[in-house]
Amino acid sequence: MIKVLVPLVKSSNFTFVGQRTSTAGIYNFNNKFYTTNTNTSPIGSVASTVPRNRKVIVVTSGKGGVGKTTTSASIAFGLAQKGFKTCVIDFDIGLRNLDIHFGMERRIVFDFINLINNDCKLNQALVKDRRNPNLFLLAASQTKDKTALKMDGVERVLEELRDNFDYIVCDSPAGIESGSHHAMFWSDIAIITTNPELSSLRDSDTMLGIIASKSKRALENKEPVDVSLLITRYSPERVASGGMLSVKDIQENLGIKLLGIIPESSDILDCTNLGKPTITLDDNSDAAEAYRDTIDRFLGENVPFRFLEPKPTGILSKLMSKFK
Repeated sequence: MIKVLVPLVKSSNFTFVGQRTSTAGIYNFNNKFYTTNTNTSPIGSVASTVPRNRKVIVVTSGKGGVGKTTTSASIAFGLAQKGFKTCVIDFDIGLRNLDIHFGMERRIVFDFINLINNDCKLNQALVKDRRNPNLFLLAASQTKDKTALKMDGVERVLEELRDNFDYIVCDSPAGIESGSHHAMFWSDIAIITTNPELSSLRDSDTMLGIIASKSKRALENKEPVDVSLLITRYSPERVASGGMLSVKDIQENLGIKLLGIIPESSDILDCTNLGKPTITLDDNSDAAEAYRDTIDRFLGENVPFRFLEPKPTGILSKLMSKFK
């Protein structure tokens, strides 16, 4: 017999029973034992206590090509893996590609703009991930442009998502125009994604200023958006040779807390082409491990930063590193 370990949530579909045995599936969260009503198929959230004003996360930077969509996919998948019911939204209207990162490009029927225009219901527009039942995608329109985003429509959709999800991850497009403004405006938490280069830092600094002055929280004099830094495409070897900014340089320039460091890796491009988030790779992938570390830090765990030192190059050095 198998122990059932599934999450406790505020839902009629779940009932706390302490511990029991069954042939049902296994789910583990914080070593607590729960069971489900076997008549229901969806998996509910493990975190119905996530405050309503801490749910909307924007992944942004200002500059294109820094890894916002890659990061949005892995952040959303990682939170869902932890048991949080998560929706990820593509705000890049007319140029969507978040669906490709999940291998969902053939499954889009209704999109974000359809939902804003009341052409469909929320459950019709959401696409459920086949690998993780806690993860849903709300795709951008491929035929409209960013002028189709309306403040009242975006607000209505996000409020409905707050009612139904623990976290809403907003994948911001590049630039500081309508798409990125809408993604940023409603955010509770901002993950500033930057490459270790001066142009990327300058754009990230500009975005920090916009969040601090033009977000809904700023305009209403509420608690500021919680901002943190995610460094992508980091190469310790190039830093050591003087060809790339160091973590210290970047932190001194932006002055915000560090959430994660994602090393340069060919795994990221491979995963995009295969239609799966980088975080889904096994422990042999430094990039996947770095994203998992990032999720743990986001959820409050004290996780040391890795992948800061150049990898050994000589045969003897490589052998010695395995025994450290």
